Amino acid sequence: MTDPAPHGIGLMPMETALKALLAVAGTHVSGETIPLGEADGRVLLDDVYAARDVPPWANSAMDGYAINVADQQSGTPLPISQRIPAGTAPKPLQYGTAARIFTGAPIPEGADAVVIQENCDLTQNDQKEPLLVIKQAVVGRENIREQGADVRYRSVIFKAGHRLRPADLGVLAATGVASVHVGKKPVVALLSSGDELVAPGKELAPGQIYNSNAFVLKALLARIGLQVLDLGAMADTRHETERKLSRAAAQADCIISTGGVSAGEEDHVRAALQGMGELDIWKLALKPGKPFAFGRLPAEKGAGERKHDVLFFGLPGNPVSAFVTFLTLVRPTLLAFMGASEPALKELLMPAGFDAPESGSRQEYLRVSVFQAENALPYLMPLRDQSSGVLSSVAQADGLAIVPPHTSVASGQLLRFLPFGDIV
Repeated sequence: MTDPAPHGIGLMPMETALKALLAVAGTHVSGETIPLGEADGRVLLDDVYAARDVPPWANSAMDGYAINVADQQSGTPLPISQRIPAGTAPKPLQYGTAARIFTGAPIPEGADAVVIQENCDLTQNDQKEPLLVIKQAVVGRENIREQGADVRYRSVIFKAGHRLRPADLGVLAATGVASVHVGKKPVVALLSSGDELVAPGKELAPGQIYNSNAFVLKALLARIGLQVLDLGAMADTRHETERKLSRAAAQADCIISTGGVSAGEEDHVRAALQGMGELDIWKLALKPGKPFAFGRLPAEKGAGERKHDVLFFGLPGNPVSAFVTFLTLVRPTLLAFMGASEPALKELLMPAGFDAPESGSRQEYLRVSVFQAENALPYLMPLRDQSSGVLSSVAQADGLAIVPPHTSVASGQLLRFLPFGDIV
């Protein structure tokens, strides 16, 4: 049992919290080798080197005719000596002739340019054999894709820590890679704290609300490609909280709970965590999302071969607070758990289109929309209601604008901006 002191006296800065979370996650990385076709979204644990050039040989970028540029200078029609479809090995180009060639086909030895078919006419000699008339001259290497122009043999294609995207899989496949060594995906258990929570589809009794956080978090976790165990809501009692945490620790690598991490009489998650494991972080200099908790639980019996503690993330119950803390803290930590070298969200600098008085002692994450007037740069405008309970403002926003502590905002001032993009 531990206490998050000395941070319990004040509020931990966001940068300090994220650094601590990433450091812990980095000690949990373990790997596995999987087929390339299953690797979208996974994180490489090793540098990947090219086993061959891409393209493996010079090839035609267009349908047309392969020639030696010296042969076009006389203006004499050229006999067509061979036909080269893609997937065939050509013969050397005969002197003074052209070869019919198709996109992707290898360039024959002796040829140094391709004339596209639109710039050619065909005629015949007395023997009714086709002759090529070049209407527009080409220069050496024109319309040729050179060997290794895309990827060079033995070059580093992707470094360890890179999270693979669909185009990356294509690049790897082009070099002949069939499998990759990647970080294992953590299994995440999802818990919701609160007697007031009801699943959509059921009738609400007085004082009850529908559980929206679970749907948001499951969708966000799915976008990282993680397996989620939804263990449902847990009653506001210490016994029930401990029971659910024990069950989650037996099945998952990480636990995410919403609600129950404040200091109220009905908030039992923090106390349960301290009694069962370790509480490392509690309360951040963050708005919204101050009552965020992070700790570790020992892996319960039945946890298989897991040799590390189970990571616990206690998110606030207010839906915007849960959303912001997940994006800025939990998501990067989970990606680091998978081996990502740059797990944090990508930031942009964009001008504010508003004025705001000096912020308080916490770093603020404002829900903003991006606007752009004609012939002007885009700018950020905050949505009207910034309450931590108004989830609809997240659905309407284009991203989050970051206002550091004790900072006023003037129109035109550059702000750090986290665009949602494909994340949400």
